Amino acid sequence: MPAKPAPVKKGAKVVKKEVPPPKPEPAPEAPPAEAPPAEAPPAEAPPAEAPPAEAPPPAAEAPVAAEQVPAEAPKDADAAPGQEDAAPAEGKAPADAPAAEAPPAEEIKAPTPPPPAEPTSEPLELIVEDVNDVSVTIQWRPPATIGNAGLDGYIVECCKEGTGDWKAVNEQLTISCRYVIKNQTTGDRLNIRVVAMNSGGRSPPATLADAVLVREVVDRPKIRLPRFLRQRYVMKVGEKVNLVIPFTGKPQPVVTWTKDGQPIDTKRVNIRNSDRDSIFFIRAAERADSGVYEMCVKVESFEDKSQLTLQIIELPGPPASVKIVDSWGFNVALEWTEPKDNGNTTITGYTVQKADKKTGDWFTVLEHYHRLNATVSDLIMGNTYAFRVFTENKCGISNDATVTKTTATIQKTSIEYKPPDYKERDISEAPKFTTPMPDRCATVGYSTKLLCSVRGFPKPKIQWMKNQMIIGDDPKYRQINNQGICSLEIRKPSNFDGGVYVCKAINEHGEALVSCKLEVKRKSNNL
Repeated sequence: MPAKPAPVKKGAKVVKKEVPPPKPEPAPEAPPAEAPPAEAPPAEAPPAEAPPAEAPPPAAEAPVAAEQVPAEAPKDADAAPGQEDAAPAEGKAPADAPAAEAPPAEEIKAPTPPPPAEPTSEPLELIVEDVNDVSVTIQWRPPATIGNAGLDGYIVECCKEGTGDWKAVNEQLTISCRYVIKNQTTGDRLNIRVVAMNSGGRSPPATLADAVLVREVVDRPKIRLPRFLRQRYVMKVGEKVNLVIPFTGKPQPVVTWTKDGQPIDTKRVNIRNSDRDSIFFIRAAERADSGVYEMCVKVESFEDKSQLTLQIIELPGPPASVKIVDSWGFNVALEWTEPKDNGNTTITGYTVQKADKKTGDWFTVLEHYHRLNATVSDLIMGNTYAFRVFTENKCGISNDATVTKTTATIQKTSIEYKPPDYKERDISEAPKFTTPMPDRCATVGYSTKLLCSVRGFPKPKIQWMKNQMIIGDDPKYRQINNQGICSLEIRKPSNFDGGVYVCKAINEHGEALVSCKLEVKRKSNNL
């Protein structure tokens, strides 16, 4: 008896999809609930078409024989009811029956369980930010290790000093790293701790080292570090260090000093504290006094810290070694190494000196030189030199110097002088007077001079003549020839000294004349 198709629920939407009819092939008999229809796509077919749970009808309506094939879901919603009820002939499989049995579903593996949740590490740097007469404000930093369960928040707990009755202050977890513990009684001393929470449980608690006194602080401690101490403070060995550092705070703060994290040596450093300042005193500084000093001013649970970096310096040592690297011409190349002792400060330069072996006197050739090599030039040929180097820093130049173990000799070189070839210029010239000798008028008894200038090469010979008579070595006349300026002085002339005077210049290339007339007058006796 053919099986009836699955009934279609009223109101269900049917998706129309055109599928080409498959080729008719014989299909094996299969139970009704083992394989779904081949044409129904799993993604697009609605559950109203032919879900596996609703496919078989109730037993009372239509019993299904074991040999019958499963009903086929309708392919087209517009098909007539008579067509849906049509069944294939007995003993034949429908044309669109599945060709083979569906493969069994793959076995689903159970997921790997996650690792168990772990609590975080304890919160960090728990400190007191503020205290007044009814509340305490604390703050902290998140834990260093959060873990795989994350961080849900923090619980703040406190108890009175001397009791172990810890109680949570916040009803709900706080995610902030700052919390105000309110509604406290003035005068109570509280122990405070913070615990981080997550699904793994409580973290180790971060607890304040000292109990907090709930009361109003009039004036918090504050260090007024002078400006010149905010940077490195440098002093020389043997100098006195006297520093005054003021501070404020009420009630009276407690002042403590440490050096490089250790208690201060009172044999070397004297600390005197007052209600307003702290005096840091060293009578004679040594290099061992260098370091970082920290001053701490504390009032109750509040404190303020300041650091002072003290550097004690001295003169450096000499360079470790100095050697002559090369020597050529008038130059010598030197190299040296840094000193073993820099005087506890940086090296600012070097001073290079030279000494001649003959005299042994040292002369500075380079000052404030920053490199570790240098070239000394302008040395004297034939001399032998030694060199030494000093080290410089902020204190000055080192007391000792490092001298080269060897000397450098500036060798003499053969020099052949070749005078340049040039043509000598002929400057020969016959005598020539460049200025005339004007006529003169003189007074009896008053000396007078006759002047002229002449040039010529070779230097011409000068002759003076009066009225064509050569003036010899007559003491009445004085003849001068200086750089071509010729002069004739007539001492206290008389009426007989008047006449024509001639100056004659003679050399091997010729001669030249120049003349003038001298008139001598009597002195007037008119009153």
